[in-house]
Amino acid sequence: MATMTSAERVMCALRREEPDHVPHFEWLIAANVRTALCPSAKTHLDFALAMDHDALLVDPDWRKEQVGPTRYRSEWGYVLDYGHEEHGVEVESPIASSADFERYQAPDPCAPGRFATLERVVAEHKGKKAIGVHLNDVFSVPRYLMGMENLLYAVADEPELVRALVKLSVDTNLALAKEVAARGADFVWTGDDYAGNAGPLMSPKSFRELFWPGLCRVAQGFAELGLPFIKHCDGNIWPIIDLRVEAGPSALDPIDQQGGMDLAEVKAKFGDRVAIKGNVDCAEVLPFGTVEETIAETRRAIREGAPGGGFILSSSNSIHSSVKPENYAAMMDTWR
Repeated sequence: MATMTSAERVMCALRREEPDHVPHFEWLIAANVRTALCPSAKTHLDFALAMDHDALLVDPDWRKEQVGPTRYRSEWGYVLDYGHEEHGVEVESPIASSADFERYQAPDPCAPGRFATLERVVAEHKGKKAIGVHLNDVFSVPRYLMGMENLLYAVADEPELVRALVKLSVDTNLALAKEVAARGADFVWTGDDYAGNAGPLMSPKSFRELFWPGLCRVAQGFAELGLPFIKHCDGNIWPIIDLRVEAGPSALDPIDQQGGMDLAEVKAKFGDRVAIKGNVDCAEVLPFGTVEETIAETRRAIREGAPGGGFILSSSNSIHSSVKPENYAAMMDTWR
């Protein structure tokens, strides 16, 4: 087989075909890991290029203002507290009721400068690296706008408000998708997590009634724009995995072992319908294991996921700040 570019390799895998070798990239790599392995890399993009990841990942350029030592108010009106991490948790949200929603104005998805980072990355790397854009589907926007606890209460008490928030999310992200497709993005991924280790955060019935129609709509919209769609969700998704696959994403990620997900089983049951990205254990092995255990775990993931194609190697969530840099280096060496 002829050697592929990174872009060709990722897109081949997302078509559930077999590339020249298994591609690799990560949604998030903590700054301490990046600094330990590549001190000259100042950003995630710098690190991905230095480590020869197969995809470069960007976000729309959302504005934010600092409102505390570790807190930032987003353009959407919610406040995230980042602590010492790179992924924040919502601590203030603008919507507590239907009346709040009626007054709420979402940011303009097409505001000037919204896609400046994407445009720069496309200009420099299109055709060489696969270029992915982080959007949302049906859960993260409602969660941030209401807060997790209030949103889950609303699933039971105010389902029409939940439906309205889901529609807002889907409408906004389809508008964003249209713009990123026109600017040369190769694929999109959504990070909306709606499961924990014990299972989904709502009943399968509530998921089907309130969230699944929007997931189907956003997946169809991405497909109509020619954008393969990687659907991320941590945790135990077995109770709703059929609905997720039926919605039509191109790939499922990250097949979370801590949530009881098994890569070989998912591949056997759904590999003819959806590609898979995952699932080197980042809960136990990468933070606490040895280099030797990391090598064995990486080989296990490749052995289970790679046959027949349709597989992208990655961690089972992210390379977070507790991951040992030497273990991620060992994972990368084993992949190579």
